[in-house]
Amino acid sequence: MSKKNFIIPEEFRITKTIEQIHYLVDGELKEWKGKTTDIHSTISLTKKYAPTFLGSTPDMGEPEALEVLDVAVKAYNKGQGTWPTMRVRDRIECMEHFVEKMKTKRLEVVKLLMWEIGKTLPDSEKEFDRTVDYIYDTIENYKALDRDSAKFQKQSGVLAHIRRGPLGVVLCLGPYNYPLNETFCLLIPAILMGNTAVFKPAKIGVLLITPLLEAFQESFPKGVVNIIFGRGRAIAGPIMKTGKIDVLALIGHSSSANALQEQHPKSNRLRLVLGLEAKNPAVVLPDADIDLTISECLAGTLSFNGQRCTALKVVYVHDEIIDGFNKAFAEKVDTLKFGNPWEEGVKLTPLPEPQKPAYIQELLDDALAKGAKILNKKGGQRFENYIWPAVLYPVTKDMRVYKEEQFGPIIPILSFSDIKEPLDDMAESNYGQQVSLFGQDVYKLAPLIDTLANLVCRVNLNSSCQRGPDVYPFTGRKDSAVATLSVHDSLRSFSIRTFVASKDNQLNNEILERLLETRTSNFVNTDYIL
Repeated sequence: MSKKNFIIPEEFRITKTIEQIHYLVDGELKEWKGKTTDIHSTISLTKKYAPTFLGSTPDMGEPEALEVLDVAVKAYNKGQGTWPTMRVRDRIECMEHFVEKMKTKRLEVVKLLMWEIGKTLPDSEKEFDRTVDYIYDTIENYKALDRDSAKFQKQSGVLAHIRRGPLGVVLCLGPYNYPLNETFCLLIPAILMGNTAVFKPAKIGVLLITPLLEAFQESFPKGVVNIIFGRGRAIAGPIMKTGKIDVLALIGHSSSANALQEQHPKSNRLRLVLGLEAKNPAVVLPDADIDLTISECLAGTLSFNGQRCTALKVVYVHDEIIDGFNKAFAEKVDTLKFGNPWEEGVKLTPLPEPQKPAYIQELLDDALAKGAKILNKKGGQRFENYIWPAVLYPVTKDMRVYKEEQFGPIIPILSFSDIKEPLDDMAESNYGQQVSLFGQDVYKLAPLIDTLANLVCRVNLNSSCQRGPDVYPFTGRKDSAVATLSVHDSLRSFSIRTFVASKDNQLNNEILERLLETRTSNFVNTDYIL
C-alpha cells in the first residue's frame, strides 16, 4: 500500500489501548485481576507489516463462568425473580434506557468495528445503526404482541388469558463477523421476553463491547445481563455441563453447537436458537441480465470479503453463457479497491483472522491441483493480512472449495447444462439457508421457485443473498439454523405460550374481574401499551 494509506483520520485513530479489566456480574462491574488476552488488529500502521496492539480482555475460566451462571439463575429464581415477573411496560422502559445510552457510544463502537474485524466505515456505521433500529423494532413488536395478548378467549366453556412467558436462563454466544448486530439479535429479544442471560462476546470483535458495559449495568436489574470474557471452551462448556441453561443462543458453526448441546445433561429440556453455516448458491440461467447478475454476484460473494453466512459461496452458470459471464466477472473482481476500512471507496479490507489467508491458499492449491484455474489476474495474490479474491473455474465436487464453507475471498464457479444438476446438489447439501436465482422467463422461473422454496428458506430473485430487512424471517434448513431470528419471530423463539384458564362460572368470573380491577397481577391484566 502507498504511504497515503497510513494517514488515518483523527476520529478513527487508536490514541490509547483498551485494557478491559472488568466483567459484568450481578449488576456490578467487577474488576478482574487474573490473566488477560492481548487483542491485535491485522491492520498495520507501518510500511513493514506488523499487527496493531489494541488492548486486552480478561482470560476467564470455569470459576468465573459458574459465578455468572449462578447469578443469572438467582435473578431468574425459577420464574419468581423481579425481571421475569415484571410488567411488560417496565421491561420495555429498561430496554429504551439502554438503547439511548448505547447511541452515545456510536463513534467508539464504529471505530472498534473497523480496527477489530476490518469492516469498512460505511458497513461499520450501518451495523451500529441497524442494531439500534433492530432494538426499536423489537420493542415495537413486543408492544404489538402484548396488545394482542391483552384479552380473554372463550372456548367450550373455558376462559383463557394467553401470554408469552420467558424460558429461563440463556447462554448467548455471538459471531465475530457481526459482533454487534447478530449478537444483539440474540441477546435483546432474549432479555426483553423476561429471560436472564450469560453473554460471552466473540473472540474477535470483543473490545467493542467495552463501551457498552456501563449501559448494560445501568439499564437492567441486577443479574439480568451478565457479561464474561474468555475462551469459549473454558466458559461455555462448564456452564452447559451444569444443566442450568434453558436456552442455547449461538451464531457460529454447527460443530460448536453440537458439542455444547451434547454437554447438557438434559438436552431434551434445552431450547436451541442457532444461526449456523451455509453454502448459499447463485443459479444463473441463460436469459439472465448479465450486467445485473454480475453486480449482484459481486456483492454477494465479496461483501465483507465473503465473511457472511449469507454470502454467495458457489456460483452455478449455464453452459450457454459461462464464457461471457466468467470473463466479465473476473475483470470486475480485479477492479475492486483494497485498503484500510476508513478509506473512501474501499471494498476489500484486511482479514481479521490472521490464519485466514493461509486457509484460503490451501483451498486454492487443492482446486488448482484438481484442474481448476484462477480466472482473474490478481487472484491469489498474497499480503500478510490478505489474499486477493480468486475466481475459480471449473470447480468440481471433489474440491475442498466446493464442500467447505470458505468464509473468505474465494469464488468457485460451476457450469451446468440441465437445471436438475444444481437442484440435486442443493438437495444433497448439508445446508439450506438461501439461494440467488437469476433469470427472466417466468415459465422457467416459476417451477424453480416452487422447488427452491422447499430446499432453502429464502429465494432471492435477481438479487444477492442477504439477511435484511430484519423484519423478514432469517432462518435455515438442515445444518444452517434452528429457530428464526427476525424481529417478529425471535420474540417467539425466546418465549413460550402460557396461560391462565378458568371455567366460565360466577366464582371464577368474579375473581377475574377483581384481578383486573385491582391490577394486582402482572400476568392477568388487559392493559396494553400504545
